[in-house]
Amino acid sequence: MNAVVGVDPGRAKAGYALVEGDGSVLLAGIEPLERLRARLFEVRAASDFQAIALGRGTNARAVLPMLEDLGLPVHLVDERETTRYARRLYFEDHPPKGWRRFLPVGLQLPARPIDDYAAILIARRFLARGAEAGPPS
Repeated sequence: MNAVVGVDPGRAKAGYALVEGDGSVLLAGIEPLERLRARLFEVRAASDFQAIALGRGTNARAVLPMLEDLGLPVHLVDERETTRYARRLYFEDHPPKGWRRFLPVGLQLPARPIDDYAAILIARRFLARGAEAGPPS
């Protein structure tokens, strides 16, 4: 499978990530929910992706209709533990500096929201598991 977009829906904002079939991240970001649809249309115009992997969690049912407008299959993906692993992924990309490097990462909070990192993990989970990640909506 080629690239997919992972979406981590929240109540006020959503993380999104364009991820290649090999797991590499081409693009990631966080948008307010009211702007998500327009942003994904922009990404769709500039990129070729085959499906959307939507995290089956907070607010997924409310976000689903705006994603269906893109004309691509939307797959619901189990997003359990993505927040915890997203934190770990964030700190791999942004290692703590100074005295913070001596604190366990599990005790630290990222300097910004990590919804985009959760979206990366949702997309990778879908790519790894394919149809097992969840049926199309």
